[in-house]
This record gives sequence, structure tokens and C-alpha cells, in this order.
Amino acid sequence: MTGKGSVNHNSRKFHAKNTDPKRSHWNVEYCNQDIREVYHELFDEALDRYNSKQTRKDRKIEDYYEKIRSGKQEKPFHEIILQIGDKNNMGATTKEGQMAARILDVYMKDFQRRNPTLRVFSAHLHMDEATPHLHIDFVPYTTGSKRGLDTRVSLKQALSALGFKGGTRMETELNQWVAAEKQKLASIMLEHGIEWEQKGTHEKHLSLLDFEKQERAKEVAALEEQKADLEEHNATMQEVNEKWLDHLKNIEQDISSARESWKEADKKAEHAKKNVAQYEKKLTEIAPMVKEMERFAEKYSADPEEVLPEAGTLETGKTYREKKAKPLIKKIVVVLRSVYRAYLDLSRKFSDMQKSYDRALSKVDSLTARVDELWSENKVLREKLGDLNRVERALGRDTVKTIVQREKSVEGAQRIQNQERKRKIDRGGR
Repeated sequence: MTGKGSVNHNSRKFHAKNTDPKRSHWNVEYCNQDIREVYHELFDEALDRYNSKQTRKDRKIEDYYEKIRSGKQEKPFHEIILQIGDKNNMGATTKEGQMAARILDVYMKDFQRRNPTLRVFSAHLHMDEATPHLHIDFVPYTTGSKRGLDTRVSLKQALSALGFKGGTRMETELNQWVAAEKQKLASIMLEHGIEWEQKGTHEKHLSLLDFEKQERAKEVAALEEQKADLEEHNATMQEVNEKWLDHLKNIEQDISSARESWKEADKKAEHAKKNVAQYEKKLTEIAPMVKEMERFAEKYSADPEEVLPEAGTLETGKTYREKKAKPLIKKIVVVLRSVYRAYLDLSRKFSDMQKSYDRALSKVDSLTARVDELWSENKVLREKLGDLNRVERALGRDTVKTIVQREKSVEGAQRIQNQERKRKIDRGGR
């Protein structure tokens, strides 16, 4: 049911010996998109996010498609081939073959909706060979990944997001998914009055030794897959735990910092309070003196001619008034006004200090509220972490991981579909 995939052959850019070019116009092309365009569409944003975090140039990925194509961990794409019957009972030129083509058409039109994490880029129904059959080429991907690109190629995770867990000795995610797709095709066949005859597998024809070798190979493959699953699960759980612990550590640091700021603000407020008390005491002490000075300043600010009496006709009196009395009164007025200005300056400083004290008290109240808020947030996060551990104990880590991964994949698929829809709208507007 699965194949190596040859896009050029599927699109009939060349004809193999087993094709009849005269019937090629019966073929149906559902889609035939360049795989590099699909990679740009699916992974460019994730690639930019990944590269922006790399501090070393040699860790950056220039071409994600080439990295996957030349690597050994994942295939750049996968293919599924579906056929109903054989040339003896479903020949392409017979009415039974035409019915098979209609069934495959119904199956194909619902494939992408049913498998949102398998991005179909090439799909062809071939009617120019002995039996109608369907080729579907797709790129499996996962979103929300903790390692490498957050959206990356992964057949295992793409199928896991669709609910295929694998892990049993003889079944992998791929085997389970293929079986489910066969059942889907069988249900469509039944709607058209055709029952799927499940023939035995070819294992019964193998020699006992070959069969045992094959079974051991399957067991080893299953164990290797279980090992990979456990390693990936442990890495994921470690990253989740580290993330929560880092978050809690940051909050505790914020609390400590807020407490230090609160203590510092409290000291400043206390210092300001003492200064206010000192200034208030000084003002209380000099207030009576200032009032007396104001009275004297007002009294002696008038023209000295009005304040000093005439000395009479004697020259000595006039000399006394002009040379001694007048200058003395002017000096007294200057001194009184200077003292009054000093009082006003002191009063202004007192007012400023009072405002500074009020601001310090306000900051203390604000920091106290922030510390309480951080403590509450810390408590909530610890409760959530405890709830997560309880859910894992109740449902099992694999179940929780599958649920989270499935939701992330669905969200990622929806986001990519929305982006593609927006790009089409933008291109239409231009």
C-alpha cells in the first residue's frame, strides 16, 4: 500500500512500459505542486524562528528541504498507493474498473480533511494501466516541537497527532494508520456494493526459518521504536519540567527583587519622614520670629523721611539723620527681607520634602501589592504543575502527551491553512 514515490511518473512526464498512452487522458490529477513550494509554505516561518536563536553560523539551516533530503532520519515525503481488485476483476477498461475509479475518487476527496498533518502535494488516479489505482504523495509534519524547528517533518509525530500511538510489538503508527485507511476505503466500497475480501498474508508461504527471521526483525524494529519513543518522551518531559522550574525560579527572583525594592523604598520613606519632622520642628520654632520680622519689615520698609523725625534747625541733627539713622534703617530692612526670603525657601523645601515622602509611601504600597501578586502567581503555577503531574499519573504520560501533541498539530494545521488562505487573498487583490 505504501510506495517509494515517483512524482514524475505519477504526473506522466514519462511513460513506463506498463502504461497505455492512449488512455492517459482518462487519468485524474487532483494536485501536482512543487515539493519545494510546499516546504516553504510549511516550514519557512519555523526555520526563521530556529535560525534567529542560533549563535553559531554552522548551526543555522540554509535549506530545510535539502537537509531532510540528504539526511537519514526522515524522508522528504511519503506515498500511499491504493488499488481495488486486480486486472482480472477490476480491469481499467471494464465497467467494474470504472466503478473502482469512482470509489477511489470519493476516497481521495476526503483524504486531506481526514489527515490534516499529512500535507498532500501530488495526487493522481491512473486509468492507463491494467487496474485503476491512486497515488497520494504527502509531507508529514508536526507543530509545537521542542527540538529543532518547532514545525518540522516527522511521520511518527504527524500520525501520533491523528491518534495512532503505535508501540505494540507488531504495530507501528504507520501500520495502524495504513490499516485505518484500508478500513475507510472498504467502507466506501461497501456503499457501492463491493465487499473487501481480505486474503491471507504471504507469511504462510515462507519457510519456517525465514518466517522466524522476519518475526525477529519485526521485534527488533518494534523495540527500537519503543526505545526511540521513550527517549523522545523523556526529553520532552525533561524540557517541560525545566520550563516550569525556570518559570518558578524567575518568579521567585522577581519576588526577591521586589522585596529588596520594597525594603529600599521603606528606608527612603523612613528617612523622608525624619527629614519632614526636622523641617516641621524648625518651622514651628521660627514661625513666631518670622511673623515679628514681617511686622518690622513692613514698618521699616516705608520712606525713611516718614519714619525719622526732623532734628530741628540744628545742623548736628540733620547730620545724624542723613549719615547715621537712614543708613542703619536701610541695613535693617535688607536684613529683615533676607531673613524672610530664607524662611520662604525653607518653607518650599519643607513642601518638597512632604511630597517626596508621600511618593515614597505610595511606592511602598505599590511594591507591597506587587509582592502579594507575585506570591499568588507563584502559588497558582505550583498548583498547575501539581495538577499536571496528577493528570499524568491518572491517564498515563503517553496519553497526555498524545492529547497535547494532537491539539498542537490541529492548531498548527489550522494556522497554516489560514496563512495559505490569506496569501491567496493577497495575490487575488494584487
